[in-house]
Amino acid sequence: MKDSFMGYRRENGRVGVRNHVVLMPLDDLSNTVCRNVSHMVNGTVYVDHPYGRLQFGSDLDLHFKTLIGAASNPNVAAAIIVGIEETWTDRVVQAVASTGKPVFGFGIEQVGDLQTSCNVARKARELVRWASGLHRTECALNELWVSTKCGESDTTSGLASCPTVGNAFDKLWERGATLLFGETTELTGAENIIASRCMNDDVRNDFMKFFNNYAAFIDKHKTSDMRDSQPSKGNIAGGLTTIEEKAYGNAMKIGRKAMICGALDKAEMPSGPGLWFMNSSSAGAEMMTLAVAAGFVVHFFPTGQGNVVGNPLFPVIKLTANPRTVRTMNEHIDLDVSALLRGEISLDDAGDLLLNAMFATIEGQMTSTEILHHDEFVMTRLYESA
Repeated sequence: MKDSFMGYRRENGRVGVRNHVVLMPLDDLSNTVCRNVSHMVNGTVYVDHPYGRLQFGSDLDLHFKTLIGAASNPNVAAAIIVGIEETWTDRVVQAVASTGKPVFGFGIEQVGDLQTSCNVARKARELVRWASGLHRTECALNELWVSTKCGESDTTSGLASCPTVGNAFDKLWERGATLLFGETTELTGAENIIASRCMNDDVRNDFMKFFNNYAAFIDKHKTSDMRDSQPSKGNIAGGLTTIEEKAYGNAMKIGRKAMICGALDKAEMPSGPGLWFMNSSSAGAEMMTLAVAAGFVVHFFPTGQGNVVGNPLFPVIKLTANPRTVRTMNEHIDLDVSALLRGEISLDDAGDLLLNAMFATIEGQMTSTEILHHDEFVMTRLYESA
């Protein structure tokens, strides 16, 4: 495995693998301006979401944390924040500016969509021209941040594609990379396995607090069987009949060597290298959006039955060991590891294949989600709106 890669070093020292100029709406009312400008100015990335009005308390805090973290992500060269009101818009702008990257804010109120779109387009054109002149530089592998989440799992996931991610994670951990997994709901039945991998009692207690709070929430709403959700219809069709079976396959993604060095809340950024757990939904788009907000720049996504989800701000590498999925959904798959189930390659070989795909991706090769415009950016909500 290589010891370095070519990436974009940002003003705060972090390293990205993409070079986006992002158009970020603060609220649902500002999606239209960002969408219009993305059509006018080539080289911009438009992020849309349906929230940002009448939120409060911890839910509003998480909203800001997610937007600020996403716009601050090292894959973003520059950001434009658009909101209906300038006060909340400026809150995001000031926080992103602390990273040193170019960021500008625009308000629609008392200006209107047409003039705001014109103003944003002029600034976006300027930023794209500047960002397109930036060059990749050689960066150490221990500066890479990689997250993982699985989706539409089946028996091949737990037997091959999730262990392939685990093997790659082991090798990246040995080189000092920063790694992330989550999906609190999908660890039900395997939570003691995860707890045993925590490096000390403090980390273990933090993880179990997140897990137990989730379990209490399920119990409160009388949905302890999570029927139709965990496992999903696709999981059951793929041979997973219980959440416990799904959880053990999910746990394979963290490999065999690394101890978990910390448990993070939603969109929280790690404080150093190592393997981290994040309290997060099992919904693919939600978990990946939180990973982007926490600063991760590339994502491993093992799937069994086939899942098409992506994210606009980091490349998502899809792998599967299900030969039927390779055949029927080939345009969504970046890596086929079905040879592992046929005994044609070893797990170590499969992990190396994933790492090879990762190096190609982080140095510029587009993933299937990028090519097919799967740009799902889904915010996590805690409460109803006021």
